[in-house]
Amino acid sequence: MTALNQYQRLEAAGIWRETPKAQLRDVIVSFGDATLVLTDPRSEVPLTHWSLPAVTRLNPGKMPARYAPGGPEAGEELEIEDELMISAISKVHRAIEASKPHPGRLRGGLMLGAAAVMAVLALFWVPPALVRHAADIAPPAQRAEIGRLILAEIAKTTGSPCSRPAGDMVRQKLATRLIGPEAEIAVVPATLRGALRLPGPITVIGEDLIEGQLSPEVAAGHILAAQAAAVSDDPMLAALRYAGPRATFHLLTAGTLPGKALSGYGEKLLADAVPRPDDEQLLAYFTRAGISSEPYARSLDPTGEAVLGLIEADPFRTAIPKPVLSDREWIALQEICDQ
Repeated sequence: MTALNQYQRLEAAGIWRETPKAQLRDVIVSFGDATLVLTDPRSEVPLTHWSLPAVTRLNPGKMPARYAPGGPEAGEELEIEDELMISAISKVHRAIEASKPHPGRLRGGLMLGAAAVMAVLALFWVPPALVRHAADIAPPAQRAEIGRLILAEIAKTTGSPCSRPAGDMVRQKLATRLIGPEAEIAVVPATLRGALRLPGPITVIGEDLIEGQLSPEVAAGHILAAQAAAVSDDPMLAALRYAGPRATFHLLTAGTLPGKALSGYGEKLLADAVPRPDDEQLLAYFTRAGISSEPYARSLDPTGEAVLGLIEADPFRTAIPKPVLSDREWIALQEICDQ
């Protein structure tokens, strides 16, 4: 669309509120691929994407211009004072409106309709572009839901995740310690020989990483390795590739995947080899977490020959690492699968 292409590099300051009760925050608004991209000006991390055709102005003719991604009921709101950006959004909307068929113009309507169908097919039925777009714009709640669906698929093979009150408290503490407050660690009663990172973020480990281990450093190392591997291989993208373009299109339009879209995906994940990230990237995770890399390396190769680089570059070879868990907490986690 010409009206969109000429504003590809346009940016402006804005004020964004994610929910009616959320605090206002400054953002940078820029045109993306048929979207408005809202970015944190400090970290330059994209916060959300709005579909340009769905953007609705809440106060036509008034300043500052107020927009919502689909109407007032969305709850999310953006304020912009930059007149060039406001004009650009208006021009794109006029171009979209002009492309719609009008009564009494049957031939033109048919031609425009055919062009629209071709555009939709080109945009949405090119599988790699469709799947990547859906993975890129998926909000945290959607990722968490898909992560839980995958965990349920894994449980069909391994058995339900282990749960005991004391152990549950420890695994949540471990998730916060290694990943973040929104993360979750699930322990399944099976041997996985590593950790699986799911959307959410949810990380799945097997009972083999805690039962019989002398300390939590081995399990912690595999959990960190799963986080590092997810940087280059987004688990959300991998799941949508498995679900396929039709299921992904349903996710984009309805907000959920069809019921059978991930059937068998848990079994596939368990059959695939656990990915091992690059040593340099992984060592950075160990350094930030304050954990020695050697216990993890020894669990991969007891002789150390295949993982000599990890052992020699251990960030805590000459320093004292931070405790992962207390002895009492470690025992509680080891007993989480006991009946």
